[in-house]
Amino acid sequence: MKRLLLPIFLGTFSAIAQQEGLNVTGNVETTFQYLNEDTLIGAKQPAEKAVLNNYALVNFTYKNFRAGTRFESYLPHLLGYPDRYSGSGIGYRYAGYSTEQLDFTVGNFYEQFGNGMIFRSYEQRQLGIDNCMDGLNLRFRPVPGFELKAVYGKMRYSFTDGKLVNSDGIVRGFDGSIDFSNFYNLLADSKFKLVIGGSFVSKYQKATHALYNMPQNVGSYGGRVEMKYGRFFMNAEYIIKENDPSFDNNYIFNNGHAAYANLGYTQKGLGIILYAKSIDNMSFRANPDASLTDLNINFLPALTKSHTENLAATLYPYATQPVGEVAYQADIFYKIPKETKLGGKYGTEININFATSYRPVRHTSGVDLADSSRVTYQTNLFDKSDSLYYRDFNIEIKRTLNKRWKVGAKYFHFDFNNSVTVVSKDAHGMINCHIAVVDVQFKINKKHSLRTELQGLWTRTVDISGVPTKQDKGDWATFLLEYNISPKFYFAVMDQYNYGNPIESRRVHYLIGTAGYIFGASRISVLYGKQREGIFCIGGVCRTVPATNGLTITFTTSF
Repeated sequence: MKRLLLPIFLGTFSAIAQQEGLNVTGNVETTFQYLNEDTLIGAKQPAEKAVLNNYALVNFTYKNFRAGTRFESYLPHLLGYPDRYSGSGIGYRYAGYSTEQLDFTVGNFYEQFGNGMIFRSYEQRQLGIDNCMDGLNLRFRPVPGFELKAVYGKMRYSFTDGKLVNSDGIVRGFDGSIDFSNFYNLLADSKFKLVIGGSFVSKYQKATHALYNMPQNVGSYGGRVEMKYGRFFMNAEYIIKENDPSFDNNYIFNNGHAAYANLGYTQKGLGIILYAKSIDNMSFRANPDASLTDLNINFLPALTKSHTENLAATLYPYATQPVGEVAYQADIFYKIPKETKLGGKYGTEININFATSYRPVRHTSGVDLADSSRVTYQTNLFDKSDSLYYRDFNIEIKRTLNKRWKVGAKYFHFDFNNSVTVVSKDAHGMINCHIAVVDVQFKINKKHSLRTELQGLWTRTVDISGVPTKQDKGDWATFLLEYNISPKFYFAVMDQYNYGNPIESRRVHYLIGTAGYIFGASRISVLYGKQREGIFCIGGVCRTVPATNGLTITFTTSF
């Protein structure tokens, strides 16, 4: 009841405050879990039996001024979060001032330069990531089309015993960009559009090491360009990072680089985008001894499609390799016109995607490995080896048959190197799998609809003798059934079944039931069932998800 009264109280306070010129907005998110022990899937029950993550953000704006704070609780934290997240208190607070030319924030803030390859401070709550800055963020726009950004501060590392804990290292940087369409209207009347930008970011950390003389200041710099002409567009960025010995690269003193580019063409019913990325030694952290998802100054975008289907998204998700990778992706969308033989009455949508990633070539010829400089190899842009990290080919076809029926079919083929991104303890080396998905939606009437999804995954490889064998945990199947009563209720049941596991006792049904209710800007959902152990990824960033069996209740609201 108290959780329901909170948004009502805040909404009432907001209405009163707005009459005085003060605007109040915010959101609340609460996730509660009651967990059971399940020895079959390896799920453990904490001593408290129940866990809770809670967030309540309130923003205040008055004319050009703004301020806000976020209250957080981990009592204790959800499984999979770092153990140093504990207690209740203020985890985020800020104050700022904005005009057309000037915008500054003191306290906590999120910011990004370019594509994020040199600097990105962001929150991804599902992954347990929050590397918000604590310091000063300044934006200056002296003339239209020209913007300067500056950041200075420390990154959030933890939330322990109800207190915000920042890193010891200091992060500082600036970024500038010019949009020539608005910059003195140089390209205002042209079909050609151009935006250029450049960034510099450095960190200071008084780091020590028993064997090496660690640099206290490490800099990174680069530039980017965005162009558009008619239906064509292009985006490219190149970043250089100076020598940055760390836990991730085994404390070598090589420089690092990151290059990213995409080229695309769009028109009605057709879209084509080509991507390329080259990365080497680009782990950039506020503390060189940090690991996993802690204290990342930069973000390296993944060149893989973010799949939403259960088997494709959860079994073999690929993580970006900051130590080095050369990756490519092609994404093609085409809609067969409606009122044609192949397109049907409403048209048929086809999406073809291909992505691949390789280990870069590292040249050691001419490099003195005994040199105390600790530069251990040389590498070139887009110089890939034949060592495959990941390959993903997928095709999707969707068609509306009539006002009631929609159907879709998808096919995936993965080649996944489990030695690079370890998602399974039962496999070694390359995993090859095929996935097929059939999706059917039926609209019963204006408010009621039904959706079902059937998925299958099959692993096969051929040994030297030509005999096909199953890999990893063998074959899987997923069944999903959803029932929606618009706009307030939804119900779903999903069963992920490892029917082809070579070990018969591990042929487990991971059955989950979900129900939800939406009222205004609030939503409450209830989930009960089993979740298998694995890796959960968003945008190429991943965290380990432990096996769980129990009840999950989530409440969200905004005001």
